Amino acid sequence: MKKIISELQKGRLLVSDGAWGTFLQQKGLKPGECPESWNISRPHDVLSIAHSYIDAGADLVETNSFGGSMFKLEKFGMADKVREFNKAAAEISRKAAGPDRFVLGSIGPTGKLLLMEEVTEKELYEAFKEQSMALEEGGVNAIMIETMTDLDEARIAVKAARENTECEVFCTMTFDKIIGGGYRTMMGISPSEMAEALVDAGADLIGTNCGNGMEDMVGMVREIRAINKFIPILVHANAGRPLYHDGVTTFPETPEDMAGRVKAVIDAGANIVGGCCGTTPEHIRKIADVVKSLSNHK
Repeated sequence: MKKIISELQKGRLLVSDGAWGTFLQQKGLKPGECPESWNISRPHDVLSIAHSYIDAGADLVETNSFGGSMFKLEKFGMADKVREFNKAAAEISRKAAGPDRFVLGSIGPTGKLLLMEEVTEKELYEAFKEQSMALEEGGVNAIMIETMTDLDEARIAVKAARENTECEVFCTMTFDKIIGGGYRTMMGISPSEMAEALVDAGADLIGTNCGNGMEDMVGMVREIRAINKFIPILVHANAGRPLYHDGVTTFPETPEDMAGRVKAVIDAGANIVGGCCGTTPEHIRKIADVVKSLSNHK
């Protein structure tokens, strides 16, 4: 299977996909409903989301498996469905991607805190192992561990994927801007601390997703790049920082707003650019236009 990292080493800039959760909600996902169950109950709706991003110009598309760990699924009484849901998620996105695009097997946090002794390292490892193996079985190119805030959990996830699959292993963390400048995860981890630890853990690619718009991602990428000049970096930015009004969350950045900041992110050192919360196929289409233009001028 063609490797993503080898394409990046050739100097390619790649475009990833956009938001999944809001898309599922638009298609009828109800509050309290398990998103991953749609891989079995409504696969055509999931496939249409993946197709929409491929059609918009994405080189990589994720899977509908962000909350597909045993710990997340047990809240729905579906802890025994990890293999079924994740394998189906991968097969759906693989079908949309075809032979020429890449599939990223999405794995999010478990929601369990090592610090609070809610879970052991062994239990986390086994959960990530189970999910990673199912995604590989379904045909993903890489395991995409994302939206992490706890460095220990992220390292365990990388280790589990590295040791139990043949997939490339990617990991991104979510940072907030702090007073006085700089960025930290909710657990106090900086981008540079992440870079050193995740490279040591065996990640093939690192980066940042969620929490921020494209503009703030520039500073995070620069910090990572200052620590490591060679590791590939992926950015999945929100369509701006979320705004809350009358119980409704909106994202302020238009497709043109996001696209206008893509060059700065790439100049800072990013190799793959895509979207997270609030982004749509139109956001990805505009991002792809910029990336294509920059690639033509390299």
